[in-house]
Amino acid sequence: MRTRNAAARASWLPGVAAIAVGGLLFSGCTTTASTVGATATTAAVTRPAAPEGELPAELQNQLQGALEQVMTEYDVPGAAAGVWIPGQGSWTTAAGLADVDGDVAVTADMTWPIRSITKSYTVTLLLQLADEGELNLDDTIDKYVDGITDGEQITLLELANMSSGNADYLNQEFSEEFTADPTKVYTLDELNGFVIGQPAQFAPGSEYRYTNANTNLLGAVIEKVTGQSYAESLDEHILEPLGQTGTTYITDVDDWTAPHPVGYFVTDGLPVSQDENPSILGAAGSLFSTLDDGRVWAQTLATGALLEPETQKLRQIGHQIPSPPYDQYAVGMGEIGGWWGHNGEGLGFTAATFHNNETEASIVVYMNESDVPEVHPADATFRALAEVLANGAGQ
Repeated sequence: MRTRNAAARASWLPGVAAIAVGGLLFSGCTTTASTVGATATTAAVTRPAAPEGELPAELQNQLQGALEQVMTEYDVPGAAAGVWIPGQGSWTTAAGLADVDGDVAVTADMTWPIRSITKSYTVTLLLQLADEGELNLDDTIDKYVDGITDGEQITLLELANMSSGNADYLNQEFSEEFTADPTKVYTLDELNGFVIGQPAQFAPGSEYRYTNANTNLLGAVIEKVTGQSYAESLDEHILEPLGQTGTTYITDVDDWTAPHPVGYFVTDGLPVSQDENPSILGAAGSLFSTLDDGRVWAQTLATGALLEPETQKLRQIGHQIPSPPYDQYAVGMGEIGGWWGHNGEGLGFTAATFHNNETEASIVVYMNESDVPEVHPADATFRALAEVLANGAGQ
């Protein structure tokens, strides 16, 4: 699964950029973090159970039809998806092929890269540390990482809500190094090293721009504050308390041993497999997860179950953005039509994980296709599934 042709290799680097580069946010709402961090311990949480039983057959048929329509329209090789509605039941499905060349079907228990959904885990962990009094969101990044331009002005909150103005790491130096050795396993410190001393994109707090570098710097903050690796801290604060046994932080593709799909770019209807090197994404995108763990995370993220109420209220202050595809992007999560969650995309995979606090429904979609012009396949599927629910079926 790690080999492919030269033409596909040349297309990989733009795919990396697609993961990291969002658009400008248009609203300039100012927030303060000084009140966060007053409590001594992280809010206790247990793993939420899936609703009992199956959703009505008619609703399942409509959901399956919506999924298959998106897959057909965008030539998506394979997908796993689920909808969960308390008091009504669940629907999960696996469709298409996990491996086109091997004719291997997708199964509902496979492990998928969730890409930028990782950001929602990282920012949640940061906010937990603020709740525990281990840091303050008004702290500036220079307290934790040396050499960041405007580091004495950029706050942790500005990194979390994408308003830092900090340079991204997808620069010429990184591009040349990665092209020379696409299999190199990068450390978080190495990724952050590519932004040391780089020119700022804008003054801190004056604009909003979505980048991986913002979240990777927060990963370094987490490591310094906890005295643990990012992976160890994530396990202790989030994965173990929630029972997320199917979710893992992977930087070496050889550690991706669970049954899983192959990622694809599709050109003129033909899928081209993509090599996997999760280390280039770090704390911004290197998590792998399962459909059921996605269900748990969708609910936990949207409800703020791991955080103090005032912290969750703070993280929901958002801004309109053209890309990634949210109505508004807030503090490590986005909102679409009343659904809160996060999308992920790049290097052959897209993912969407959302929960509606009003209806208590959750939707998770994983697909093994990315870099479709002007379309995020998993997000398009999430929206189609949400529309089925909004039209009255099952609500």
